[in-house]
Amino acid sequence: MAALAFIGIYFLKAPFPFIVFSAGAIGYFGGIYAPRMFSAGKAKECDKEAGSTLISQLAGEAENKTDWARSCKVLMICLVIWFMPLALLGVWRGWNNIFIDIGILFSKAAMVTFGGAYSVLAYVSQQAVEHYGWLQPEQMIDGLGLAETTPGPLIMVNQFVGYVAAYIHPGDLAPGFAGAIGGLLTTWVTFAPSFLMIFLFAPFIERLRGNVKVGSALSAITASVVGVVLSLGVNFAYHTLLPEHAGFDWYALVAALVAFAGMQFLKWGMIPVIAGSALAGYVWKMVV
Repeated sequence: MAALAFIGIYFLKAPFPFIVFSAGAIGYFGGIYAPRMFSAGKAKECDKEAGSTLISQLAGEAENKTDWARSCKVLMICLVIWFMPLALLGVWRGWNNIFIDIGILFSKAAMVTFGGAYSVLAYVSQQAVEHYGWLQPEQMIDGLGLAETTPGPLIMVNQFVGYVAAYIHPGDLAPGFAGAIGGLLTTWVTFAPSFLMIFLFAPFIERLRGNVKVGSALSAITASVVGVVLSLGVNFAYHTLLPEHAGFDWYALVAALVAFAGMQFLKWGMIPVIAGSALAGYVWKMVV
């Protein structure tokens, strides 16, 4: 599954949502016809042996209090909150404006955040760089590096992409103003779906956790995400070591190897590595 996902997204340019849903479908039917091939079946047996837990009891009470009327109300309210800024921008700037593309792209990315930020960044990079042409690969790498230096969630690199995309394609707006709107819109549509899924699915999550078919689907998705994250690493490594029109970057290779060896074998901490890399890069650029 991991190898197929890597081939699909890196060589065949298959979109990340297609890979996720395909893996989920394979895992779902695999859980029906070949349950022993998926770890979800084993987890199910362990859950049965463990017996009832406090969290299971609390989840059961929450499920009893949940009905379709509440679910529909939550869905409608969250959808309005999610898409209201996008609708206002469409009325103000037109439905073919870059803000609409930004809102749709990051709304889709927010709905397929299986595997965390690194897997989604592969999809965002594919769309923003190759499909829309908003950024260059080196700019995407700069965004990832910037996100790695902050204590916030890595997914905030989305905000960088939204800002730069709108800044470069502002239309008749001031670039800085357009960039600010793009960044804020990206942040909004990235996090609003999270609250929708929390409020809508939280009462049912314990029941889904014990479902062998759903567990098998999630197990297959997890495997596919490994291949997607690998594609992100290969893509960023390629453009870091071979930047456009600059030849092979030997300094980047040495810096990467030193950082890898330090963290893997000498157990360097993340903060010293980030600070040391930034300082070494600054000194190198000043000297060269």
